[in-house]
Amino acid sequence: MHNLTPSTLAIALGLLLSACTTAPPEAARRADPGPTAIAGVRAADIGSDVALYALGLIDTGYRFGGKNPDAGLDCSGMVAYVFDRAAGLRVSGSAAEIAQVGKPVERESLKPGDLVFFNTRNRPWSHVGIYIGDGRFVHAPATNGRVRVDRMTDRYYAQRFEAARSYFD
Repeated sequence: MHNLTPSTLAIALGLLLSACTTAPPEAARRADPGPTAIAGVRAADIGSDVALYALGLIDTGYRFGGKNPDAGLDCSGMVAYVFDRAAGLRVSGSAAEIAQVGKPVERESLKPGDLVFFNTRNRPWSHVGIYIGDGRFVHAPATNGRVRVDRMTDRYYAQRFEAARSYFD
């Protein structure tokens, strides 16, 4: 991780400590064909794994349509990459397509690993990020061209927040 603030490091450490459990067998995690809840696995454990993996991508370059860190990531590519690597879940498509799946979550009930959606291009569901806790999310915005952490309460994102979705029971 590069250029992390002390508060981001504290969040990462907290997530790491809360994620110190045995992961499910790879076959069990990959048995589900889509981004639906994973039965028999604690959602908090998977959500923490997702949030930690996303934090590991801080400062990765942005590229429209990018689906891997070596070539660059866009917001939906980052989500697909992290969910595949950290949770064994396949999500694909645009932010709007990803938003069609998952369980709605109230903003006050967000947990690490939940997805947050924004209207950033005068189009509903045009941007997605991964909630990491403490009112923050990791995302790959085109502005400034790097994966970064922002606050849900930042004026820009607070005004454009649309909804959140959970993919874990």
